[in-house]
Amino acid sequence: MSRKALLVLEDGAAFEGYTFGVEKTVYGEVVFDTAMTGYQEMLTDPSFAGQIVVPTYPLIGNYGINDEDYESSKIQVRGFIVKERCLEPSNWRSKKTLEQYLAENDTPGIYDIDTRAVTRHIRALGTMMGIISPDLSREEAEAKLKTIQQYGMTDFIEEVTTKKPFQWDSKNDGDRKAIHIVIVDMGLKYNIPRLLCQLGCQPTIVPVHMTAEDILELNPDGILFSPGPGDPSLLDYAVKLVQKLLDKKPVMGICLGHQLIALAMGGKTYKMKFGHRGGNHPVRDLKTGRIYITTQNHGYAVDADSLKNGLEVSHVNSNDNTVEGLRHKELPVFSIQYHSEGAPGPLDNTYLFNQFIEMIRKEKY
Repeated sequence: MSRKALLVLEDGAAFEGYTFGVEKTVYGEVVFDTAMTGYQEMLTDPSFAGQIVVPTYPLIGNYGINDEDYESSKIQVRGFIVKERCLEPSNWRSKKTLEQYLAENDTPGIYDIDTRAVTRHIRALGTMMGIISPDLSREEAEAKLKTIQQYGMTDFIEEVTTKKPFQWDSKNDGDRKAIHIVIVDMGLKYNIPRLLCQLGCQPTIVPVHMTAEDILELNPDGILFSPGPGDPSLLDYAVKLVQKLLDKKPVMGICLGHQLIALAMGGKTYKMKFGHRGGNHPVRDLKTGRIYITTQNHGYAVDADSLKNGLEVSHVNSNDNTVEGLRHKELPVFSIQYHSEGAPGPLDNTYLFNQFIEMIRKEKY
């Protein structure tokens, strides 16, 4: 049976709702996501590690949980806050309810929260730490928030990277013609290797702490730096890895990987007020002028004025003009801030994987 629970933000704002999933107290950075579908992908996206997620779409759970749309092996969010939970999903793929899935993964949720009010609050004041709890009073939660470590001070990559290298299960296994892509896992979403396999690639997933020498011994045709959570400025070891590999093989970076490429070449990043999270962000290709609708999930961005050493901006966000893509003038290197694999969101940008493959073929042959 549901109990009353509170969401309390570090500025003292409080919102009351009811528990679902499991009843426990957790804290994290509170962020909102504007995608209208895809709550299963949100829950399992490693880029949400350390965060409490608020979908802006009011009805959540209406199509249940299925076996095909996981983006990692477990729920990655700290907590989940919704306006209305659905107890009786209707979808032929559904295997369980959202509440059952949260409970299986020891993840707390709160429903009957005014998620529009929470979103407006964060948009006005910026992302901040918060606590969800069925046990703490508002005053106790505020006191606790004064003692916890801020989101931007934690290296979450340690939580989400694979512990050892593995080859993604693919029909291309053993095919000498398959393009071998090594993906450096900093919070990999499963849809990236899924799509690469469909395009005739054989992905190998490696941990972020693998050395550049060991990665090159795998004889990759190209290297992809994955998305992931947290502040890229904390990741000196990952920046050094990128630096050692940039001029060795064709390289693509997505989201965090994009930011690390900028840092590796002398650029800078900064924390955004409330970030971009959702499946409806317009991005303009500066070369063609074309607008793409993109999936995004990031709270940090590359400083365009800091770019040097041959890096140039290739894409910008049409809403706020932030950097959405980079390319190198000489090296076979490019990156995007948004998610070419979608999930959840539009698949308008899968063409970028084709560009990466063509870049590899050009260098290889």
